[in-house]
Amino acid sequence: MSLLHQILDVLIGGLIAGVSHFLLSFVIADPNLPVTIGVILASMYYFSRNPWGANPEQAERTNERIDEVYEKILP
Repeated sequence: MSLLHQILDVLIGGLIAGVSHFLLSFVIADPNLPVTIGVILASMYYFSRNPWGANPEQAERTNERIDEVYEKILP
């Protein structure tokens, strides 16, 4: 995995956290809960790319599909 792929993973995780926080802040009155949920969702994405204890074959297939999309986007 190249450095650009890792940077894109972090940017997508940040985008997931930001969008989910923005949308949930309209529904949830507590200001800390949308942040927590956003971080959890971003972490779920990041660790799905770098699985711990998951089925290795399934994780590799998922990562290959994501990498194919990255190859179309990145130079």
